[in-house]
Amino acid sequence: MTKFITEEGLKKIQTELENRKVKMRQSIASAIKEAKEQGDLSENAEYSEAKRQQAENEARIAELEFMLKKSVVVKYQKSNEKVQLGSKVKVEFNGAEMEFQIVGSNESDPAKQKISNESPIGKAFMNKNKGDQIKVETPGGKNRYKILEVR
Repeated sequence: MTKFITEEGLKKIQTELENRKVKMRQSIASAIKEAKEQGDLSENAEYSEAKRQQAENEARIAELEFMLKKSVVVKYQKSNEKVQLGSKVKVEFNGAEMEFQIVGSNESDPAKQKISNESPIGKAFMNKNKGDQIKVETPGGKNRYKILEVR
């Protein structure tokens, strides 16, 4: 299944992958070597922890490589008219202004106002224009948003 991603999201994944392949692998290998030098591995907590970290790191590397393989970078078309992947959208919601950035599902981070194009709100905003009023069905109920600005 193809996932869409912004250029910023692609760079973030590539940076994490490089860090895990080089720095983290070396660090974990050193920890395993030191733990082996302590002798009996059957009761060696440091060795067990280092092996757990190694398995976790390798699983994340495989996940990141899969994400890169299945992701399509969508270039943001500078348009202040339609909401698209990469757009920053200022909206009015319950009398307050909020701003979101529409991103691919692999890079969503609601705490940083980065919402996935596959989320209910992200889907509802896609291809809408400044001034549009949108009703969105979310797990918390129906909400109404008015798009104030698209950049």
